Amino acid sequence: MIAEDILAQEFTRVVNHYYPSTGELLERCHLKVITGFWGRPAKRFQYIGIYCSEEMMPLVQAQREILREIAENMGLIQVVCINAKRLLRDPMSKLKLSQPRLWLELHLVAA
Repeated sequence: MIAEDILAQEFTRVVNHYYPSTGELLERCHLKVITGFWGRPAKRFQYIGIYCSEEMMPLVQAQREILREIAENMGLIQVVCINAKRLLRDPMSKLKLSQPRLWLELHLVAA
């Protein structure tokens, strides 16, 4: 099993190699491989979460088909764009306590 951070780095490397303009967009975003479990018995699935600012969201979503194709070729099921600023402002979010490093990185992305 490949660690999620290594898989995210490999995804970024492939995007930069084959689609340099899309890779430039992703440099201003934070990528994370998210692992989830679903069903009975629980099956593991992984997908790419792209945390970006409100200004970057339409640009990244325009490249979504390219990103989805690369993700599927790497064995990931989906690409999801997440508004970093909205996540940081959510009063019910426990992100600051559970993953403080990601919380700080999202502040850099949202700014």
